[in-house]
Amino acid sequence: MAEIVYMPKLSDTMTEGVVATWNKNVGDTVKAGEVLAEIETDKATMEFESFYDGVLLHIGVETGKAAPVNSVLAIIGQAGEDISAALANAASSAPGAVAEAPKAEVATPSPAPVVAAPSPAPVAAAAPAPVASNNTSGRVFASPLAKKLASEKGIDIHTVAGTGESGRIVKRDVDHYTPYTPAERSFTAAPAGVESFTDEPVSQMRKTIARRLAESKFTAPHFYLTMDINMDQAITSRKALNSMDGVKVSFNDLVVKAVAMALKQNPGVNSSWMGDFIRRNQHVHIGVAVAVEDGLLVPVIRHADTKGLVQISGEVREFAQKAKDKKLQPSDWEGNTFTISNLGMFGIESFTAIVNPPDSCILAIGGIKEVPVVKNGQVVPGNVMKVTLSCDHRVVDGATGSAFLQTFKTFMENPAAMLL
Repeated sequence: MAEIVYMPKLSDTMTEGVVATWNKNVGDTVKAGEVLAEIETDKATMEFESFYDGVLLHIGVETGKAAPVNSVLAIIGQAGEDISAALANAASSAPGAVAEAPKAEVATPSPAPVVAAPSPAPVAAAAPAPVASNNTSGRVFASPLAKKLASEKGIDIHTVAGTGESGRIVKRDVDHYTPYTPAERSFTAAPAGVESFTDEPVSQMRKTIARRLAESKFTAPHFYLTMDINMDQAITSRKALNSMDGVKVSFNDLVVKAVAMALKQNPGVNSSWMGDFIRRNQHVHIGVAVAVEDGLLVPVIRHADTKGLVQISGEVREFAQKAKDKKLQPSDWEGNTFTISNLGMFGIESFTAIVNPPDSCILAIGGIKEVPVVKNGQVVPGNVMKVTLSCDHRVVDGATGSAFLQTFKTFMENPAAMLL
């Protein structure tokens, strides 16, 4: 009897998934426990194992395409088995599911992107040939399979012309890749004075970011507290620590440790709004925002208050690399009780961040700036870092948030106190 395999829910925030790679083709024998496909969620690309033995009879979602959770991903059964009834039943019973016959990527090429232009300009009426992007640093809109093939062939994905929907780079573009010369790229670019644009479909990660942060911003009543931190002692302490063999501590590591210890002394900030009740967390799990190509991930340093600076530093670096490689697992990003967002390394002096549910607060860290400060009645050079605490007023009041910042300031301005 044919067994229907549905798109799995691989994370708590996942509403749909993208098939990054199929490891089996229609007609292949499949054993339970074998990796059937790699599924791209809103936060990572994860291997999906088959639950059944049999033959892969049907692929419901082609490589690079998205489908909602619980839609038909595949059908596994006996060779030659009729699956029409199974497809019909799945289409009518699975919530939000639409069974779709597999399509060969090379058989249905999408039209080349059209450059939008004012109506009087007759040259804009015809669709130009696909243009290879000469942007070597921005986000590239390509299917996961196309990126993988380009990497294997040593092709710079930025120079590949996309012929998929809205200019998306797909497998056939890499297979038929011909290098563009600088002159060709210049010649085929949109003429000066003509309006043009490119529409990029929203990634799974960006959809989740938009949904969760919009919900937080428009549901949780935010207020903000900003404070200056004198970083002279932190700079001296970090320099001394990094002079030791095998030690590499960043200012962000100092921030994580100071936040963790401040939360232990101010548990009211280490809380969550749960609707009918407020959860006061005794444990301290710090989410550290990490920028990746498609958006933002927040891996969690668990029990950060019990860990030393070297251990925190190692975990942050490991998570950052796993996030960029899309190797994070759900256990890596779930369970945060407080979040830190640091843009100081980008030269940002100060900013306000949106509370990251289920937390009630998030701390925005700006860069360290040398400014005149008053010490002992005299104006002298000093190093100052601005921080802004965003609070959910349903849980945290102004006095509670201010007390937390005062404690955090004490630890940052006297790093030795964190060793006591």
